[in-house]
Amino acid sequence: MTPLPYVWDGEAMRIRPGFQRRADEAFCVGESYTLDVVEDRSAASHRHYFAAVHEAWANLPDDLAERYPTSEHLRKAALIRAGYRDERSFIASSRAEAIRMAAFLKPIDDFALVALNGTAVVVFTAKSQSMRAMGKKVFQDSKDAVLDALAELIGVKADDLMRAAA
Repeated sequence: MTPLPYVWDGEAMRIRPGFQRRADEAFCVGESYTLDVVEDRSAASHRHYFAAVHEAWANLPDDLAERYPTSEHLRKAALIRAGYRDERSFIASSRAEAIRMAAFLKPIDDFALVALNGTAVVVFTAKSQSMRAMGKKVFQDSKDAVLDALAELIGVKADDLMRAAA
């Protein structure tokens, strides 16, 4: 469920105007619920991050440009490398079967990294950085890790990359 906005009035949390119907659908009168603070992310920071990723992609050395046909490929690869990823392992009965399995799995997600480890096939997919999927702190941490990795990849400082995207 998407978080609903509330306002603390000094005595109780009150649903913001315009959200009452959604609250009525989601909650039962008399039931107890635990609230959690979800800090909103800055849309400007979000846009600036994607501009910086695009800037890094536009400045890739020729030998890397073929590997990353779009800035989205580059961003997701950097997320995977930085540890913001999901992993799925599949065990094959032989190395040849693992190779066939990897070839089958790769086209399922253009952005996935598929690796072989003996008879195991490991599929890495990037975590979503959508506003719904990542809170403010996790997004900022992932943003910093990705921009550091991309800056290193193109041989600049992360601050310079951010300034170039401004």
